[in-house]
Amino acid sequence: MVERLVPDELWELFQRVVPEAPSRPQGGGRRRHGDREVLAAIAFVATSGCTWQQVPAASFGPSGATAHRRFTEWTKARVWARLHRLVLDELGSRGELDWSRCAIDSVNMRALKKGSLTGPNPVDRGKYGSKIHLITERTGLPLSIGISGANTHDSQALIPLVKGIPPIRSRRGPRRRRPRKLHADKGYDYNHLRRWLSSRGIRHRIALRGIESSTHLGRHRWTVERTMSWLAGCRRLHRHYERKADHFLVFTSIACTLIYYRRLAK
Repeated sequence: MVERLVPDELWELFQRVVPEAPSRPQGGGRRRHGDREVLAAIAFVATSGCTWQQVPAASFGPSGATAHRRFTEWTKARVWARLHRLVLDELGSRGELDWSRCAIDSVNMRALKKGSLTGPNPVDRGKYGSKIHLITERTGLPLSIGISGANTHDSQALIPLVKGIPPIRSRRGPRRRRPRKLHADKGYDYNHLRRWLSSRGIRHRIALRGIESSTHLGRHRWTVERTMSWLAGCRRLHRHYERKADHFLVFTSIACTLIYYRRLAK
């Protein structure tokens, strides 16, 4: 189970970002569970959608409580963000990222607990939820992700998402962080967004409200919608269980990292 959830190649990458285990000068205490076993338990929670209490300790070694403590510890140490950047750099250095066209979109997730970065659903305001915003490159690999309340308008996420694209290694030349062109639906139809993109040398193709249908952009935007379905493979994202928004963002980052790894493993 551990080797299946955390293959050798993924474990080698994770070892480059995980901090060393804290030492105990006084000695004693229980033996610390291995990082690979804990990482497998966390990946099991992310992909299966189970609670921490439902983690089968017999399969992994650490209990759900231990996995959750290590998950919180690594979140504070920004391990997941560094792993995310590392795998993106690996893809970029192999020429797997296509910067010629990018697409932006969002998807609503139901929030079962009223935590941070949640809001009333625009369709049913009695229910709270969160939005996952993301920008994908031409083949659908996520370049930038963000979380907001469900009542946040899509257009408000465009500038932070574009700014949030990290400088990623290229096969040749300097690092890149700007796509050549960005496709978006009518939710982003604002002149100030067009001007902002143009000022940064990014061409834009945004559907016009009341004039054209967003379906005309479907031949380029379908990749971001497919990525949404890839994220749905991480069943922990089907519902926003976490009260802390950074924990929900971490599970989104883990889902993206697994998408990257599957591309690297091909």
